[in-house]
Amino acid sequence: DITYSILFEAVTTLLVLFSYQLFQKDILRDGIIYQHIMKGRCLSLTSRLVKTLLYNFIRQEKCPPPATHIFQPHGEEGGMLYGLVSGVASGLWSVFTLGGSGAKGVEQEPNPLPLSNQSLLLLLVLANLTDGPDWPNPYRQAVTCFRNTQDTSSLLADQPHSFQINFNSLYTALCEQQRSDQATLLLYTLLHQNANMRTYMLSRTDMDNLVMPILEILYHVEERNSHHVYMALIILLILTEDDAFNRSVHEVVLKNISWYTERTLTEISLGSLLILVVIRTIQFNMTRTRDKYLHTNCLAALANMSAQFRCLHQYAAQRIISLFALLSKKHNKVLEQATQSLRGRTGDNNALPDYAQDLSVIEEVIRMMLEIINSCLANSLHLNPNLVYALLYKRELFEQFRMHPSFQDIMQNLDTVIGFFSTRLEQAGSDLSVERVQEVIMKGAQALPKDRLKKFPELKFKYVEEDQPEDFFIPYVWSLVFSSGVGLYWSPQGVELFSMDSG
Repeated sequence: DITYSILFEAVTTLLVLFSYQLFQKDILRDGIIYQHIMKGRCLSLTSRLVKTLLYNFIRQEKCPPPATHIFQPHGEEGGMLYGLVSGVASGLWSVFTLGGSGAKGVEQEPNPLPLSNQSLLLLLVLANLTDGPDWPNPYRQAVTCFRNTQDTSSLLADQPHSFQINFNSLYTALCEQQRSDQATLLLYTLLHQNANMRTYMLSRTDMDNLVMPILEILYHVEERNSHHVYMALIILLILTEDDAFNRSVHEVVLKNISWYTERTLTEISLGSLLILVVIRTIQFNMTRTRDKYLHTNCLAALANMSAQFRCLHQYAAQRIISLFALLSKKHNKVLEQATQSLRGRTGDNNALPDYAQDLSVIEEVIRMMLEIINSCLANSLHLNPNLVYALLYKRELFEQFRMHPSFQDIMQNLDTVIGFFSTRLEQAGSDLSVERVQEVIMKGAQALPKDRLKKFPELKFKYVEEDQPEDFFIPYVWSLVFSSGVGLYWSPQGVELFSMDSG
């Protein structure tokens, strides 16, 4: 308790010293503070500083109450000096325990974990500093190569600034803190850049503790800023690059998901819930923001999982097909608009109308959805009777794409499956109950020869950071410092690094 405030002030001071970046439009690659922190005497403290900031985040220590006992006067004669010192101390504490309320012009709840919050912000600022002309950022090096305290292998000599930290404690803190942008950004950084931490996370048997908060961010997409949603999606995409993850999510059974309000889910696998939330994100994006980047990442995550889909929940199977129905409807509408637009065009106007662009985007998405359905059918049809049922129930949806040049090849397998099961259902008689239909599907799935379905290359997508990622990450990190730094205030009029509505 005695050192909490001085540590907090030290971390805050470093943030303030770096904040000259806020008042520049361009990403700065120099500066006095930058030079000091990257080279010279500070360099030898890199790993200790990074480790300390991580431990401050892990410990999540609450702000202690004002420590009046530190300045107890001896006897009666406290005198003027004691009054002055305790006055200064309580003044500091009042700033400190306010948690920055009013700092952004609005009342905020006091932050119960100021040191943890501020340490995480400083860690993100340091890890995202640009490399020098002839030296790499040592803080990023430290973040990318630290190891587990359980790891007994000798640290590699060619990894400067490496250290060891308790991965279990770090994992637990990451699972608990995902409601904040900065914790999600730290999780992304570690998953993407620290191979030791990524391997550890993927080996956990309680991955649902990490995945559920990420799904909750995506589920409440309307309330989150776009950067937070991107980070959550990219985390899912990185996780789905691992086949063991894609298998294990279907083995974790969840009960009563309180935050999923569209429908009561009394029992569902984590894999089926993941599919539901990603599909919901695609649908939200189609109706609101129409962001191609968001679509691409959502579809890539589904595609990575598709060959490993197992025992899909009936509702998840329905949503896959109803998303396809929505795309099909949108495709027809855009096609109609494009046709009308072409009729009304004059001969000398060679510019492609917006509709043509919209059509190509929507056809890309339809193609991808067909590939995802096909991948599931080709790899695990017998384990997904609910998807076959949903497919047969809406089979007329696929008619229009059978002869379409963009989809003909992929439609062959869907046609084979629809034709095979339709014949079996006809043979079973008319007016079949749902149970009877499912029984016919289960038996048919065992009987369908594997070689009847054409093999396509496995769907595999890998997340790759854009060139010059600092152009995205540095403004993002500073927008987080600006909006959630405890007890910190910068005049919004002077901020050049990001527009004030993007923070």
